[in-house]
Amino acid sequence: MKNNKRPNNRRIVSFGQIAGWIIVFVAAVLLFNRPGQKTTELDYSEFKQKVAAAEVSDLTIATETISGLYKNTDGKLAPFKTVRMDDPELVKELSAAHVKFRAEKDNSWIGNILFNVLWIVLLVGLWWFIFLRPQRSDGKSAMNFARSKAKMQDPSQQTVTFKDVAGCDEAKEELQDIIKFLKNPKKFQKLGGKLPKGVLLYGAPGTGKTLLAKAVAGEAGVAFFSASASEFVEMFVGVGAARVRDLFDQAKKNAPAIIFIDELDAVGRRRFAGIGGGHDEREQTLNQLLIELDGFESKQGIILMASTNRPDVLDPALIRPGRFDRHVSVPAPDLKGREEILKVHAKKVKLADNVDLSTIAKATPGFVGADLANVVNEAAILAARADKESVETTDMDEAIERVIAGPQKKSRIISKKELQIIAAHEVGHTVVARMTNHSDPVHKVSIIPRGQALGYTLQLPEEDKFLTSKSEFKDKLCILLGGRAAEEIVFGEITSGASDDLNKTMAYARKMIMELGMSEKLGPISLPSSEEGEVFLGRDLSRHTTYSQELAKAIDEEIMSLIRTSYARAKEIITANRSAFDKLVAVLLEKEVVEADEIDVILGLKPAEEKTKQKEPEQPAAPKKEEAKNPQPEIQQTDLFGGASL
Repeated sequence: MKNNKRPNNRRIVSFGQIAGWIIVFVAAVLLFNRPGQKTTELDYSEFKQKVAAAEVSDLTIATETISGLYKNTDGKLAPFKTVRMDDPELVKELSAAHVKFRAEKDNSWIGNILFNVLWIVLLVGLWWFIFLRPQRSDGKSAMNFARSKAKMQDPSQQTVTFKDVAGCDEAKEELQDIIKFLKNPKKFQKLGGKLPKGVLLYGAPGTGKTLLAKAVAGEAGVAFFSASASEFVEMFVGVGAARVRDLFDQAKKNAPAIIFIDELDAVGRRRFAGIGGGHDEREQTLNQLLIELDGFESKQGIILMASTNRPDVLDPALIRPGRFDRHVSVPAPDLKGREEILKVHAKKVKLADNVDLSTIAKATPGFVGADLANVVNEAAILAARADKESVETTDMDEAIERVIAGPQKKSRIISKKELQIIAAHEVGHTVVARMTNHSDPVHKVSIIPRGQALGYTLQLPEEDKFLTSKSEFKDKLCILLGGRAAEEIVFGEITSGASDDLNKTMAYARKMIMELGMSEKLGPISLPSSEEGEVFLGRDLSRHTTYSQELAKAIDEEIMSLIRTSYARAKEIITANRSAFDKLVAVLLEKEVVEADEIDVILGLKPAEEKTKQKEPEQPAAPKKEEAKNPQPEIQQTDLFGGASL
């Protein structure tokens, strides 16, 4: 049964808080009534004597009083005050004695009350704002920093369901049990089943983890509390733990309910990881979260859902069974999933008849849900900018390139010499990619600047890939070095445009040799990479190796040999096809963008699926493979600040 009672937000003021505000009150009284120099009361006759003796100065003559300074028995000036009498000769006497004076009206009794009482009223108002106002039921008060900032969504206002989530069918199936249990808990409880206390959603950014959590709440029709993990941590130690307690208290009063914490790694990282100790506030928040997960029973109908991009850095005590019982992977969508996601986002967009979403899905390998939503939105913006009635295929193609490489920068002025270098560099990537047997088809090559890149070669795989062979890795290395090889062959000089190409080449070669066992000399070995180890400072400061210096030397030799061989191979391919290379460079300089069909015609090739084989060293018969974590379109981009930047 859902408890519809409003939570009691009344706060209890501790004795320490009352004592603290009493001290503040006394300090304010002393501030407003600080002691000063004593004012002497003079008789009017004595005052007249002082005037005659010229022993007064700076007089203020008010309606009922006269005040100023007089010379006391010590010969020093001191403040005095006397009652004003009806004395017509006073002004003449003051003028004769050369005494400075001025007239002033006495303060009214209302002004005195305001001056003496107003600050007390201000203190009382401050007291009410700090202590009495927090007792309001809406929870919005200055001292409510210890209350949870989680937002509660009423079940009747939740419109997100599984119909709005596409591309992650396996994850939705894993979450069906949660929905069924929340709707009908007795069905599971009569057989002794218990509802999982926690469900951890993990995956790459933008895959739809938060959307999945909202859909679960929408399908189950229960209260949904959403909060970011960073909202729990404050500069005051103990606030995060108090907010965790308050969040679970609110959920218990509104059970059945779902608590969703986004970016759990903000508070769930391993405790005392690395050098220099831990973060007290974050660790206290984590400890309180662990206690709450142990404290509530499954019969209460509360489920904690959390999302993270880094499940590897979470504390083992947090993700063990009994706390986060289920770990649900939300991967990047496959071809079918991308098409379904595009259909969901295209419902709100007017598409032309020539737009084929299946073709768009094929052109976006590696894109997650957020990327695809951005593609549809960018296409709609581009169509509206051109005053079109609907979104066309050209708009979708341009939107894809904008998401991948950034917007076009046609206003960037590039010299003719640099433009020739950029064209040769990109055609070098293109020719090597089309002349190798295990590379993805070239979609287009362009020298129009996009984002930070001055040009790019776009390769799109024909299908989703989850394994990469040794031959494919070697072709990748050769393609990456094709731009640098083309610069050296054509101009006899190299530029800074290949900096990122070289970084990627080194990363691929190191992965092949050290992690995937693709070295014939070293054999099937896998050595820890520099990214493994402790998190935080420990990871950065403890880059020790677990292998000998002789093995390290052999690894370096294998990596350098692999890179040199790939570079020489790229130069051989470009040299053997120099005439077609020069022709493609000329066409690219003229048109700025060359599509795949025209590239094949210029190079004298058949369509991409029937590549012409180039004479190359024989590849091993049994390639080793690795599992691709997140396949991405292969894009080579040349710029003067880092080469292939994407």
